[in-house]
Amino acid sequence: MAQAPTLMRDGSTVTGPEPARRSRRRGHRGENLTKVLFVLPAALAMLALFGYPVVKNLVMSLQDYGLRTFFTGQAPWVGLKNYSAVVNDKLFSQAMVNTALFTIGSIVFQFTIGLALALFFHRRFPLSGLLRSLLLLPWLLPLIVSSATWRSILEQDSGILNRTLMGLHLVNDPVPWLNSPSVALIAVIGVNIWIGIPFNVTLLYSGLAEIPDELYEAGQLDGATGWRAFWYITWPNLRSVASVLLMLGVVYTIKVLDIILGLTGGGPANATQTLATQSYERSFIDFKFGEGAALSNILIAISFVFAIFYLRGTRRAVDE
Repeated sequence: MAQAPTLMRDGSTVTGPEPARRSRRRGHRGENLTKVLFVLPAALAMLALFGYPVVKNLVMSLQDYGLRTFFTGQAPWVGLKNYSAVVNDKLFSQAMVNTALFTIGSIVFQFTIGLALALFFHRRFPLSGLLRSLLLLPWLLPLIVSSATWRSILEQDSGILNRTLMGLHLVNDPVPWLNSPSVALIAVIGVNIWIGIPFNVTLLYSGLAEIPDELYEAGQLDGATGWRAFWYITWPNLRSVASVLLMLGVVYTIKVLDIILGLTGGGPANATQTLATQSYERSFIDFKFGEGAALSNILIAISFVFAIFYLRGTRRAVDE
């Protein structure tokens, strides 16, 4: 097939596919520009809503940023002094331990109970859909509302939990759920477990629904039933979802603030203080915004480490 001649700049003509190539290049440039224009609003929103606060928080953590700054407009540069102050504080180690206990305790029981309920609801039975819908209520309620409700339930003298336990003769005296340093953290973890179970059930149930029934039918022929079916069929196919869920749960739980403030406020005797509550108190009670920013940056760094594992788990799940 003959090719049309191409007019060059010097006036000569060349026969070849050059016009078609130029047309394709212009088409690709137009497509790339369209893609950039679609992504640009989201990128600008991310920079405004996430990028600026993170950078501002980082700068504040390196300044003597206090209540005086709002009147004078001055925040002297102090470098890593705020980080040194919060790390060397006597409550920092206790807050770190409480944060670890709160996160690990919540994640382990949320995942275990959520997996058990997901397996239970995966077996179809009447009203299973209604019960799964009701199970979502703790997750849908605002955290401060849940905290206020549980605070009334856990009241030492008038709470319904102690009245029930005493009515069943399981305890002789009211349990100081929120007033005892040895019990308060356990109570706060229990409430957070209750709030997080629906999220675990939802994701794990979705993962179970993706497992083909043919695998279980083939497993029955090989004698893989009951616990063996779970261990050799269910868990291997659910592992990618579980890994992503656990990492996402850690990133979310490690920064929980509303529940602790609503139940105990970090007390009694700092028994429920975490890095999140410490950052809140330094910033909005002591008005040491620089130290509060330093604590929040430490929390962000810890969350960032787990976020990396989460992204890797997500990529692995997609690949599988």
